[in-house]
Amino acid sequence: MTPRQAQPVEVDPFDLPDWLGERDVVWSSDAGLRTGHRVPGRLVSAPDEIACDLLAVDEAYPQPVTATPLRSATHQAWRHGQIHLASYDGRLALLVPGTSFDADRALEAVGRLAKAVGASPVRYAVQLRVGHP
Repeated sequence: MTPRQAQPVEVDPFDLPDWLGERDVVWSSDAGLRTGHRVPGRLVSAPDEIACDLLAVDEAYPQPVTATPLRSATHQAWRHGQIHLASYDGRLALLVPGTSFDADRALEAVGRLAKAVGASPVRYAVQLRVGHP
């Protein structure tokens, strides 16, 4: 039996490091997008770095990834062109509607993060890994 993971806890973008809104930033995946509902990665702007994952909130097997209120808030934010942020297992997570990721969804999530921290999406880049784990 797999141990139950902690539920994501909402994070305010204003609580994130200032450099995310002040410098060029690269989000790099640590695994391929086909990893599943959670794609581990990191935000880097040398010399700074923080862990940052993509988390698809609608995955429900073998257990729901998020509680219904957080899932609803994620969908509402997405519908309005925003992104919901959380701490998940001690890592920053970009909460995204759906059950998996493709390149377009990853780019959109990171672009919305840029806006959330007051940066232009032009200052953000995405580096993806190809393939299955």
